[in-house]
Amino acid sequence: MPEYDLQDPTDQDIMRGQFNMYTPEDWQEYIDEAEARSIGYKNIKILKTAQKKAGIAKFLSIKVINWVLSLVERLDEEEDNGEEE
Repeated sequence: MPEYDLQDPTDQDIMRGQFNMYTPEDWQEYIDEAEARSIGYKNIKILKTAQKKAGIAKFLSIKVINWVLSLVERLDEEEDNGEEE
């Protein structure tokens, strides 16, 4: 994930747009993956919050959106690395 400036309105809009592209079903897949990998209670809880707010990023802080998007990237990278082995 590129480094975003959390204070830059353009970067914030980009992050909200990325967040809004995920459906509740997408979030459920990430939640299931996170639980299978035991990535921690707080991380799983924030993914569940993201699922509830799917498509409506305006109700989440930019820090939460950044956290969730970084978790998604981490889960995707781990999944990709796991398939290569």
